[in-house]
Amino acid sequence: MTFIWPIMLWLLLLIPLSVVLYILFQRRRRRTTASYGSLGSMQGSMTGAGGVRRHVPPAFFLAGIAILLIAMARPQAEVSLPKVEGTVILAFDVSGSMAATDMTPTRMDAAKAAARDFVQRQPLTVQIGVIGFSDSGFTMQAPSNNQAAVLAAINRLTPQRGTSLANGLQASLTAIALGTGQLPHPADEPANLTDLTPTPTPAPTPMPKGTYSSAVIILLSDGENNENPDPLAAAQTAADRGVRIYTVGIGSPAGTTLHINGFTVHTQLNEALLQQISQTTGGTYYNADTEQQLLKIYNNLNPQLIIKPEKTEITSLFAAASILVMLVGGMFSLLWFKRLP
Repeated sequence: MTFIWPIMLWLLLLIPLSVVLYILFQRRRRRTTASYGSLGSMQGSMTGAGGVRRHVPPAFFLAGIAILLIAMARPQAEVSLPKVEGTVILAFDVSGSMAATDMTPTRMDAAKAAARDFVQRQPLTVQIGVIGFSDSGFTMQAPSNNQAAVLAAINRLTPQRGTSLANGLQASLTAIALGTGQLPHPADEPANLTDLTPTPTPAPTPMPKGTYSSAVIILLSDGENNENPDPLAAAQTAADRGVRIYTVGIGSPAGTTLHINGFTVHTQLNEALLQQISQTTGGTYYNADTEQQLLKIYNNLNPQLIIKPEKTEITSLFAAASILVMLVGGMFSLLWFKRLP
C-alpha cells in the first residue's frame, strides 16, 4: 500500500500522545475520587462494575481517529481489475495523391470524415490510435480511449509526399505493441531495402502468432504504393501477429489528374492491392462510398478480458471504517453508561 500524501502519517504520533493523556487523566480521576474518603469509595464501588468496560468506548474512538488519520494520507492499493479491451489503429495515407478531388471535397477529407464518424461511435473500452504515413510512417496519437485527443489527431492530418503502405502498417504494429506493453521483435521488422551491407544477426525467436488478436488496423488509402518495402510482406507480418487489417479504398477506380509543383500526375484507386492486404490478414475491404459499413468493423473485433493491476485510491474505505469503529464505540457507551465518551 502506498500513500498520495504520506506526510499526513506524521499525525499518527498524536495517537500515543492521546493514550498517555488518557492514562494521566484516569490517574488524576482516581486520586480525586480517593480524596473524598468514604463517599469516594462508595462512588468507586458503583463504577467498579464498569471496570474495564469504562475504557472500551474511548479505545474504539481512538482507533477510529487513527484510521481517519490514515485516510487523510490518501492510501492507494494495487487492485487487479478485469477489463474488456480492444485496440483500433487508424492508419491514414497522407501522400500527395490524397489531395485528389475525385471524392468531395478531397480524398483526404473523405477519409477523415469516415474516421471521425467511426471514432465517435466506439465504446470507451476500445483504444484508438492514429498513424499517418506517406513515404514513412509516424504516430499522430498513441492508442487511447480519449476520443477528443483522437479526433484532434485526425484533424491535424494533411497531404505530404509519396506512399509506402508497408511503413504505415509497420508504424501501426509498433503503436499496437506500445499500447499493449509488448514491443515487436526486431526479427519481425520489415527489411530496410536501403541497407546495402546489412549486419548479419542470429535468427531470434519470432513473436507467437495471434499476439495481438484483440487489435485491428483500419488502413485508409487510395492504394497507390510507390515506395519500398513490399506492403504484402508487411501485411503477412500483421497476420502472423494476429492483427487483422481492414482496408478502406479512398478515391475512384477511374481516378483523376493532379497538378503538383508543375507536374501532371494521374492517380487512381488501386482496389486490387488493398483487397490483397485485407485478405492476407483475414480482414475486409471497404469502399469509402459505403463508409457506414466501417461501423461494422467493431463487431469483428475479438476483445480480450484482461486483468490489469492498477493503483486505486481507497481513502473512502478507510473513512468508512473510521466512522464504523467510532459508531461501535458510541453504541457501547450508550448501552453501558447511557452517555457518549
